[in-house]
Amino acid sequence: MKAVRFHEFGGADVLRHEDVEPPTPGAGEVRVRVAGTSFNGVDDGIRGGYLQGPFPVTLPYTPGIDVAGTVDALGDGVENVAVGDAVIGFLPIVAGGAAAEYALAPAEILAPAPTSIPLADAAALPIVGLTAWQALFDDAGLTAGQRVLINGAGGAVGGYAVQLAKRAGAYVIAAAGPRSAERARSAGADEVIDHTSAAVTTAEPVDVLLNLARISPEQLDALVGLVASGGVVVNTVPTIPTSGDEARGVRGVGVFVRSDAEQLTQLAALVDAGELRVDIAERVPLAELGAVHAKAAAGELSGKVVVVVESR
Repeated sequence: MKAVRFHEFGGADVLRHEDVEPPTPGAGEVRVRVAGTSFNGVDDGIRGGYLQGPFPVTLPYTPGIDVAGTVDALGDGVENVAVGDAVIGFLPIVAGGAAAEYALAPAEILAPAPTSIPLADAAALPIVGLTAWQALFDDAGLTAGQRVLINGAGGAVGGYAVQLAKRAGAYVIAAAGPRSAERARSAGADEVIDHTSAAVTTAEPVDVLLNLARISPEQLDALVGLVASGGVVVNTVPTIPTSGDEARGVRGVGVFVRSDAEQLTQLAALVDAGELRVDIAERVPLAELGAVHAKAAAGELSGKVVVVVESR
């Protein structure tokens, strides 16, 4: 089978599109014939060797932690899925990913794929959808009637966060750049602030601040001042400390997204119900994944990129 792997850490040029043996599922695993995977920022850090602390991967390594595809083979003890099922999942990062014609996945992390969109496109949902869901509801406890400020709303996570927060009955303020402002507005934001032209401020305090942007610790500290007493700051960026304000009862929570098949099943159901939109900026073939990594390193990606895999 064809796969994209790297045998050493480095820039995008270490990625190789090469022939490898198809994997064999072990106990509790399934083999998925991959329809699509996607690019995530963590892929860049892992390939560059910057994230060996939290994610000590073994070389050669196959990127692609989102998977969408069809179950092709079952390991011992698997009962929750069957051969032929269309599934999606957020793969264990250190185990290697889905930038290949076939990939292994623990059966327990898989959820039924949405049926209303192409299967490859469903690869744009798992990690970013789960990040938005867990940040808003598990970590922030967002409820109807609350005000939420989403900083970095123009990105892939931000798009889902705006939709999910609005669906939950919150008043949504989206801070985004000029290129993504309209996308945030169409996702349901009540207000859109251009964070490139002025400091992010709101007329009234917010109950929840969700930070998705790679800003400085000082900038995050400034945003904490917009949160009402008793509110919460949720930060998804691991390179900056999560701020709070103990004196005002503002708690700070750092997000570390986890795989959750039940939540992913709910997200897929929302897609099929027309209540959650999957936005895709670009679709590229597997052989061009290296070019996607290069664009990301140059800051040239805007929106979610799906990598379409065609099995031979």
